[in-house]
Amino acid sequence: MARILAIDYGRKRCGVAVTDSLKISANGLPTLETPRLLAWVKEYVGREAVERILVGEPKQTNGQPSESMKYITPFVNRLRKELPEIPVEMVDERFTSVIAHREMLAGGFKKSDRQRKGFADEMSAVIILTSWLDSHSF
Repeated sequence: MARILAIDYGRKRCGVAVTDSLKISANGLPTLETPRLLAWVKEYVGREAVERILVGEPKQTNGQPSESMKYITPFVNRLRKELPEIPVEMVDERFTSVIAHREMLAGGFKKSDRQRKGFADEMSAVIILTSWLDSHSF
């Protein structure tokens, strides 16, 4: 069975998460430096069956697109062009970073773990994917 891949796109690094083959749970993958992301996604879908790619869509609290969309839109367009057989869907990611930090605090993560670069990005990708899974049934 095919997996679903989620990306929390950032200017410097990107969090990535993927479902298990039954699409029951979301698991974080190592954070990637943004310039390496597209090549990594292409390599990943070359070895794993991926049926859909989700990309976090940052919005302001009023629902308008965030300023960072000017960096995300070109990536999404390239992704759609280079992998036309895989649907790419934008998913509202408002508050995922806040939720990720709260989850780390609630989970008892040490301060050094919470400050580790990329860990919040990875957790944000998991949150994006989990929220999408919760709103879809298989």
